[in-house]
Amino acid sequence: MIETRLLQYFLAAARELNITRAAESLYIAQPTLSRQLMELEQQLGKKLFIRGKRNLTLTEEGEFLRGRAQEILELMDSTEAALHTEETILSGHITIGCGETIAMDKIARILADFHQKYPDVKFHTHSGDADVILERLDKGLVDMGLLLGPIRQEKYDYLNLHQKDVYGLLMPADCKLACQESINIDQLKSLPMILAEQTFSGHQQLEWFGLNYSVLNVVATYSLIYNATFLVEHGIGYALCLDRLVNTMGRNLTFRPIHPELSVDLHIVTKKYQTFSPAVKVFLQMIQENI
Repeated sequence: MIETRLLQYFLAAARELNITRAAESLYIAQPTLSRQLMELEQQLGKKLFIRGKRNLTLTEEGEFLRGRAQEILELMDSTEAALHTEETILSGHITIGCGETIAMDKIARILADFHQKYPDVKFHTHSGDADVILERLDKGLVDMGLLLGPIRQEKYDYLNLHQKDVYGLLMPADCKLACQESINIDQLKSLPMILAEQTFSGHQQLEWFGLNYSVLNVVATYSLIYNATFLVEHGIGYALCLDRLVNTMGRNLTFRPIHPELSVDLHIVTKKYQTFSPAVKVFLQMIQENI
């Protein structure tokens, strides 16, 4: 079994890509670090670094281990924090995976109330699309996910926030469509469209809304909306996205809702039969009370 110490040494070397700098960051001697990395390679039977005169380069196996090592150490830290929670004073960590949604404002208000009552609890958020969040949830790297529905899989529990996100079209403010108060859903078929990647991954299929995306002219995709705003500004296409996510002030951008309305519900998603830390239990209870 790999010692966590070796994983920490490996991650330092993978971060610095230089033995001297990595050893300095770990406060150990350079020969010691070199020996420990060689020991790790021998233990795994894989070459993790290509060693140059001055710098290191990760091999394919090294790249793979870097991702897994980060996840392993993060999971161990969160597990240790949960076990060290004192009974008299609620402490520990709460980790939330969040999709892009204005509902985070509601969760943040609950977090603010929670923080006033339990100031020793620390919060961590990880942003990403549904695939990223569900992967982190499956691996135990987040306690819960804030996701758009209707995602339904038997291995998860869903807490409906009774709040919906509304879809619309992000477009240049000086285009002809900006003169309309709303965009008819049929108009999307004739436009160059920029869609979220998760539209094609089974989590936000447009068939839910009565729109077949196979008839659309998709010119680009995005995982998070911010970078897509520049594609829209430069006339590459029109981005289908959620309302109130993009600040259009001072930019050549405007948002128009779709008619008839396209919307999705929002859920807090957790793994079934998951054992929660005391802090997470109290926070989930507070969410239920608020909704």
